[in-house]
Amino acid sequence: MTAALELVDVTAEPAAIQGRSPLALALRRLRRDKIAMISLAVIILIVLMAVFAPVFAAITGHPPNEQYRDIGLTPEGLPRGPNGTFWFGTDDLGRDILVRIAYGARVSLLVGVFATAITVVVGVVLGLAAGFLGGITDTILTRLIDVVLSVPFLLVAIALVSITGPSLSVTVLVIGFFSWASVARIVRGQVLSLREREFVEAARSLGASDGRIMFVDVLPNVLAPVIVYTTLLVPVVIVTQATLSFLGLGLPPPTADWGGMINSSQNYYTTAWWFILFPGLALLITTLAFNLFGDGVRDAFDPRADRS
Repeated sequence: MTAALELVDVTAEPAAIQGRSPLALALRRLRRDKIAMISLAVIILIVLMAVFAPVFAAITGHPPNEQYRDIGLTPEGLPRGPNGTFWFGTDDLGRDILVRIAYGARVSLLVGVFATAITVVVGVVLGLAAGFLGGITDTILTRLIDVVLSVPFLLVAIALVSITGPSLSVTVLVIGFFSWASVARIVRGQVLSLREREFVEAARSLGASDGRIMFVDVLPNVLAPVIVYTTLLVPVVIVTQATLSFLGLGLPPPTADWGGMINSSQNYYTTAWWFILFPGLALLITTLAFNLFGDGVRDAFDPRADRS
């Protein structure tokens, strides 16, 4: 017993215990989610396809808007199926579907990113103001949120596009304007439960302004639900953009666009299955990957998921 005690170095300092931040714990849970990681890999591949769309055009030798009516259409004027020249077949004008899908990914991701960014920024700022300031500010902003949520989106989008004409900027602004209200409502609900907390009262007692308290003290505590909602909002925006294009309210032709490609393929689904299949699969895989990744992010940021 005495010999065992002599082996213990009583002067040795105990090992430092390192704590993990909530963000580190969330990232650790996210890395363990295999479905979320696979979905993230798919999203990265889609992003790479969009970035290197000119490479697809160079490899195949087919620009996205070039019409190959001699080799891209049958003698009957129908699209040609997948072959060694056109890997995904051609559309009704003899254009390469693979190259157009790659360029269409650019449109979907650009609209998804920029419209979501506008939505989140506007929603967070107005949600913070409504929940923290309260009073007449909260009443006005809450009524504004209710009005925006009650407006029929497609009808207003059709009216705006008929006035201004279809373009990428109009699509982004329309989607962003009609999507921020949901984010603002979520943020407002979170802020209402935080504004009476002790750290807010401590900041007030130290003379901090309302703006500093909102953006320095309160905002970091609502970022988790905002991040989760953002990841789930991107696929909604992509589908909305494809819907507008399908209805003829998206980008004007001949711009490659998944929704527009699906719209053009309606009359050929019985004779040219590849025309509707490949753009539809691109849209389905993209939205599914973002949704599954968003579910993983939601589970990772949910404190109840940590059982340790």
